[in-house]
Amino acid sequence: MPLILIQKGKAMTSDKENLNLMLQQLQQGSEQAFTVLYDKFSKPLYRTILRLVKDEDIAQELLQDLFMKIWEKKEKINLEGSFKSFLYKVAENIVYSYFRKVAKDARLIDKLISDYVDFDTNAEELIIAKETNAMLQRAIECLPTQRQQVYILCKLQGKTHEEVSNLLGISTSTINNQIVKANKSVKEYFNLNREFVIFLLASELIKYLT
Repeated sequence: MPLILIQKGKAMTSDKENLNLMLQQLQQGSEQAFTVLYDKFSKPLYRTILRLVKDEDIAQELLQDLFMKIWEKKEKINLEGSFKSFLYKVAENIVYSYFRKVAKDARLIDKLISDYVDFDTNAEELIIAKETNAMLQRAIECLPTQRQQVYILCKLQGKTHEEVSNLLGISTSTINNQIVKANKSVKEYFNLNREFVIFLLASELIKYLT
């Protein structure tokens, strides 16, 4: 056991030394070091940004902006500090800027709400905040009883249309119709509270970008 601990310690030290070496080379203008760092950090960053903006193209665009900022700010990287913290701080600023832009553009707000409601994902990713969860629950409570059941089972619990059909004794076409109508109602509810929606989504950055 002690030998394993020592080996792990050496591996962690080696990883830190390798990262510091890459950062030193980056500060000297090495594009190869930049590529290595991009490959190491871009995927988790992309997934985090996608959870927030719910649009693959926008997430990719923001990711590219983020690494452009890293290149521009390379001389300011503190080699004694945490590069990951620096990286995620830049990401936080970029996504905040996106939400500020959204807040000033009604069309972008509509798209964000639409993407958020329609996003095909599981409950953990759909509900990203207690406050947003509460708001979604209020929207669901406004739905007719059967529509509530279908929405909760399909969208929040992740059950297939076939599973819900067997549980509720209704056809899959009826389920699909109820989902479409439920999505429309939830969007309308969120649109009535659009400024609060933007605030809630933006406020989640600190939670996910850490």
